[in-house]
Amino acid sequence: MAGIDGFGTQFKRGDGAGPEVFTALANVGSISAPSLTRKTIDVTAHDSPDAWGEHVGGVKDGGEVSFDVHYDPAQHDVLISDFNDEDPRNYKIVFPDDAATTWSFAAVMTGFKATAPVDDKLSASLTFKLSGKPTLS
Repeated sequence: MAGIDGFGTQFKRGDGAGPEVFTALANVGSISAPSLTRKTIDVTAHDSPDAWGEHVGGVKDGGEVSFDVHYDPAQHDVLISDFNDEDPRNYKIVFPDDAATTWSFAAVMTGFKATAPVDDKLSASLTFKLSGKPTLS
């Protein structure tokens, strides 16, 4: 098989209870999964071989998750509380592969932009900044 169809991927929101229950958010469009990055530390010295720059790994960053929804105020306005909350909340992205691969992470909601065009559907763009290390399982 050359690839896996992305249809059926879910974005789930934790309820913060113990044990935590995750509920899939309705009407999610394309999802941009965490954009992992890593800073590097320049350790180049005057005696670096052949004058090539040398670097070691530094702090890692989970980046952001973003996606659009077919906006339904009754279903999506619960996320406004996530935006107003300063503490990270737990979320998951569950992929539709045979193993149900899951990215679990804590994140702070950094963007919620609803759009109501005259001649198209209601939509909203959501952005989450990861806090700490995501878990891939």
